[in-house]
Amino acid sequence: MLLVNNPGDWSHVYAPLLHAQWHGCTPTDLIFPFFLFVVGVSISLGIAPRIEGGAPRAALQYGVLLRAVRIVGLGLLLHLLAWWLLDMDHFRPWGVLQRIGLCFAAAGLSAIYLKPRLQWLVLIAILLGYWALLAWGGTYAPYGNIASRIDAALLGPLAYQFDAATGRGHDPEGLLSTLPAIATTLLGLRAGDWLRHGRVRRLRNAGVIALGAGALWTLWLPLNKNLWTSSYVLWTGGWAMLALAACHFLIDLHRWPALGRSFGVNAIAAYVGSAAMVYVFAALGWWQPIYSKGFADWMTPRFGPYAPSLAFALAFVAFWWGVARWMDKRGWHIKI
Repeated sequence: MLLVNNPGDWSHVYAPLLHAQWHGCTPTDLIFPFFLFVVGVSISLGIAPRIEGGAPRAALQYGVLLRAVRIVGLGLLLHLLAWWLLDMDHFRPWGVLQRIGLCFAAAGLSAIYLKPRLQWLVLIAILLGYWALLAWGGTYAPYGNIASRIDAALLGPLAYQFDAATGRGHDPEGLLSTLPAIATTLLGLRAGDWLRHGRVRRLRNAGVIALGAGALWTLWLPLNKNLWTSSYVLWTGGWAMLALAACHFLIDLHRWPALGRSFGVNAIAAYVGSAAMVYVFAALGWWQPIYSKGFADWMTPRFGPYAPSLAFALAFVAFWWGVARWMDKRGWHIKI
């Protein structure tokens, strides 16, 4: 997220580091579903053993809901900071952390109260039901689809995109599209259970099946991150399962270095801290001069405009990686 959200120049970004304009799926479109998938895996590894150990379900439920509220609240505060510092036209209530919080709550409660079979039934019902809703809406086109129409009706000018003249709007983290995002998190919940019980072959096979099913579904329902279509859930979930199996094989079994650990133990802190840094630097007028003087002015004549834009993004990630490693070495793990 840090890499793709912070290029030096949005006019010069390599195609794999951009989201698909509407239909389609680029490598960048894998990032958010992978994050939600890992949320589900973490719930399986963290909450399920406590349930099996006899922990009171009411106490677990309280902990899940409290953390979900904190994550949503943190997302609202981050958007409030951006609105205040950057003098934005409106405050946006939906967002990445808000969606993570809602998905965490839904998957956490599923882990506490639903048996695996019911979790699968809920997941399948969401995928099929959401497909039916989109089809009933009559179109998958921008603004005209039912998810966008609901966003516009509920939020009006507070939506991420809104046209006052037509009353049409859209929010990529809107209400209706959060339903299939919950399905992505439930896939992670089930994958984490397989991993916890050593069923790695089942994890790999399920990844291949999900990829195939997602690809087949595109004959009727396109891949679309903005709408978080059901085919997109299976396609990205398949890649996430295979990536999880690969990480288990390389890191857990063959002791490859866990390069992402420092970010992982402070994931939300790094995300919020980096975003706040961008907002402050932009408000102070420092962002563009840092890019121009540090990267673009001397790199563009030698390498063209795309290289400095990417170098700036990589430097930003490296800086926050250093911060995360420094915090990790001192045992500073910020829990939300």
